[in-house]
Amino acid sequence: MERLGTGIGWRPEIADAVERMPGIDWVEAVAENVCPGHLPDSLLRLRERGVTVIPHGVSLGLGGADRPDESRLTALAERAEALGAPLVTEHIAFVRAGGLLTASPLLEAGHLLPVPRTRDALDVLCDNIRIAQAALPVPLAVENIAALLAWPGEEMTEGQFLYDLADRTGVRLLIDVANLHTNHVNRGEDPAKALAELPVEAIAYVHVAGGIERDGVWHDTHAHPVPATVLDILTDLASRVSPAGVLLERDDNFPNRACWSGSWRRSIRGADQGVGTGTAGGVASLNAKARTNPEALGAAGAPEPAPVPRAARPAPTPTPTPPAGASRWPRPPSSPPWSPAPPVPDGFDRVRLGVQARALGVKRADVVAKVAPELPEILGSRTARPSSRTRTRTR
Repeated sequence: MERLGTGIGWRPEIADAVERMPGIDWVEAVAENVCPGHLPDSLLRLRERGVTVIPHGVSLGLGGADRPDESRLTALAERAEALGAPLVTEHIAFVRAGGLLTASPLLEAGHLLPVPRTRDALDVLCDNIRIAQAALPVPLAVENIAALLAWPGEEMTEGQFLYDLADRTGVRLLIDVANLHTNHVNRGEDPAKALAELPVEAIAYVHVAGGIERDGVWHDTHAHPVPATVLDILTDLASRVSPAGVLLERDDNFPNRACWSGSWRRSIRGADQGVGTGTAGGVASLNAKARTNPEALGAAGAPEPAPVPRAARPAPTPTPTPPAGASRWPRPPSSPPWSPAPPVPDGFDRVRLGVQARALGVKRADVVAKVAPELPEILGSRTARPSSRTRTRTR
């Protein structure tokens, strides 16, 4: 694959800043947020300058039991052609379940959920990827995702799963080193072992992003500085292979203009040059900068606030129990007035499922606050808009 170089995730909120960045070779745009017939002017100007634009899909649900939807594949193909992209990317995840062929209604998670690493799930994923490859005009690369929990009864490690996937389908891999770190914290998986098991020659490019740890759980926010631990994984990867490109993802809490220049830009450029030349020198330099100045990569213009000591945190306000027949939120007539939490299936971590459920709830609320800020007032919300990672896309 041709060399991509230094990249950044293009988002409408930072479009102007991205255009002014010297040394940006390529960008990645969320496919579902781009209309082929009405491409954003910023992307058009970048393309005219020779900047490569890659559509990054989030809604195919290649890891689901259903076959990829033809209309979604057609839409992704149209975006690849409109952008003149050398490839398109998606995720190794499922995003919906249920539907006409099941006993459950169709449910859209709005989030990338992990695929069980079993041979049966791998068979389904391989079939779906082959269908997608046949429908797309350019090569497909798929990304490893971050997860808060694991499926019971998994038969393979992440590296083994990705190796067999690439071997059986010929699909390229988009390796997110921040997601490897997330799975290390949340699932006890060794990033070095995953990299050692990967078919590194299949790597199309690499993602780098930030996150934050709360109560022993790592949240892949894409809204915080990139930690040195993530850069260490990038260094390890760089010692094994020279990927075509390195891209920084940032989806919320965007830096101010001053932070788009200076040390931030030099650092990410140095990281990509270190990887691109097949040495870890540039990345090692970046690691040193990140340790002495954590805000150098993707900072929000000021240091992150120090965590509040556990003893100093205010006690949570107890949630009142709705009376019989009452509802906290208006519900459709077909919905029960008060739905208890569903039972946790055998083998799953009850605590982690609760963390995942709360994270999804906050994420949905944040999306609503952005696209319909008047809705909480209409519904009589008693809480302020939460802050969490939100991609303007359907994740």
